[in-house]
Amino acid sequence: MADRQPGVCVVGAGYWGKNLVRNFAGLGALRAVCDADAGRLDVAGGAGGGPRLFRDYEEALGCGDVEAVVLATPARDHFRMAEAALRRGKDVFVEKPIALRYHDGAQLVALARRQGRVLMVGHLLEYHPAVLRLCELVDRGELGTIQYIYSTRLNFGKIRCEENILWSFAPHDLAVILRLLGDYPLEVTATGGAYLQPNVADVTITGLLFDRGVRAHIFVSWLHPYKEQRLVVVGSQRMAVFDDVEPKNKLVLFDQHVEWVDGQPVPRRHGGTPVDVGAEEPLRLECQHFLDCVRTRQAPRTDGASALRVLRVLQASQHSLQTNGQPIQLVEARNLEVMQV
Repeated sequence: MADRQPGVCVVGAGYWGKNLVRNFAGLGALRAVCDADAGRLDVAGGAGGGPRLFRDYEEALGCGDVEAVVLATPARDHFRMAEAALRRGKDVFVEKPIALRYHDGAQLVALARRQGRVLMVGHLLEYHPAVLRLCELVDRGELGTIQYIYSTRLNFGKIRCEENILWSFAPHDLAVILRLLGDYPLEVTATGGAYLQPNVADVTITGLLFDRGVRAHIFVSWLHPYKEQRLVVVGSQRMAVFDDVEPKNKLVLFDQHVEWVDGQPVPRRHGGTPVDVGAEEPLRLECQHFLDCVRTRQAPRTDGASALRVLRVLQASQHSLQTNGQPIQLVEARNLEVMQV
């Protein structure tokens, strides 16, 4: 690690932003915090290094020792605020989703390229030690040919009003699924229900069809009696389960597969083997990665291009959700514009 970290301003010190404040302060990079809420600023002012505090975003962008901006603001503000920071010559780390429209996200990617700025999106799971290890296993062919993937991200709360559950929860698992398979889905379907607020889905199930018949399913809900965060990857030779709720053994490899004996499928069952993945905090790794990219000018693992891939599938899923599960071809999805969430 270099002696001096790049200077960062965290914008939004609320539910998630306070964790970013804590981590960037711990890494010695926090120079400023911006939030319209004076109470949140008072709390953030106690972070390591005594950051400068701003209630006005434009004023914060003018802070001389801030090289990069970290946006933990409502999703509806991501495009506007990221664009302003890029135009002021700042590197940007924006929480997911990068924007609510593919067109706006593409504009941010193009602007960052023209300005020579780093643009990174907070797809946290892609920095989780267990997910990184899972990606290694898949890349090495340890699971054989991937056949299907399913994920569940369920909890009771935090319920949002400005975005539905699809946009709030699903980007995490969708980003990992696209990373594991290294491809776009050919077709997307999504269904769900809005029970608390009109037109704001509380529960959704998204189906993804990939080449060679590979399928993935994502089930998300903030109306669920208990917390569950699980990703299951089924291969032709082995299966892997990532369970982020488990305090230990977050990644378990199952040497289970099916053999054909005399023309009949026979399951071969074996117990699970925990995989050592380390205990580093994913958010700390993500924050350090951003600082490393700012310092070295390398492209982040979750750069603007990867964020656009996720956004494109999200937007197609939203369109399917609004049409009661109509299958959406991804060629068609390229032309979709504003999706209300």
